[in-house]
Amino acid sequence: MLEEELDSQELLYEGKGKKLYRGSQEEEVIAYFKDDLTAFNAEKKGQEKGKGILNCQISSILFELLETHGIQTHFIRKLGDNCMVCKRVNIIPIEVVVRNVATGSLTKRLGIKEGTILPQALVEFYYKDDALSDPIINDEHAILLGCVSHTRDLEFLRLQARKVNQVLVGFFNKRDLRLIDFKLEFGKDKADKIILADEISPDSCRFWDKTSNEKLDKDRFRQDLGGVKLAYEEVLKRITTIK
Repeated sequence: MLEEELDSQELLYEGKGKKLYRGSQEEEVIAYFKDDLTAFNAEKKGQEKGKGILNCQISSILFELLETHGIQTHFIRKLGDNCMVCKRVNIIPIEVVVRNVATGSLTKRLGIKEGTILPQALVEFYYKDDALSDPIINDEHAILLGCVSHTRDLEFLRLQARKVNQVLVGFFNKRDLRLIDFKLEFGKDKADKIILADEISPDSCRFWDKTSNEKLDKDRFRQDLGGVKLAYEEVLKRITTIK
């Protein structure tokens, strides 16, 4: 679906990588995946034609996979090439980051050598606020900021994040991809139930080739490595051709 075809729909929200439009049903939204690339809290910007379609396809496949493993998501169906129909949710303003291997901000903050395999998956919370550059927070911060009303919600986020990680690590390993780390977002549906939302794609995950450790994600843009679209295409190829 082209962006022009959505002109008749009400634009509800525009983020760095997607636009959300009002859906045909009351509790639905249409997520349009953009070709924009951003890094370092949008201090670095670019565009890669076709990236939105790739992210939409990859996210749709992964949401369907997680649903088969009992993880509830906002995904309803794919619409055209670069749109998804999703359940309307109120996003919890916490980015849940799961790390299996040390890289990026973790190596900078704690001095852990890049590429170090962590003894267990590390789950971190970051406050979703661009003006504050999405700072890392603990449970008490999350309650103080009103991100959630009870610590049991935070425990649920951790539990779900670890479940997602367990499913995805095995899935990608069979496709010769290492899931280094990734970001998840969750929201509450009309029944006040917390479900997985946003996207799961090379924009929100770090993928390394299992043999060469070649980076096949947005780090190719962050680090000026080039070949962004080729990397995303390779990820899609592996998850669609290997069953």
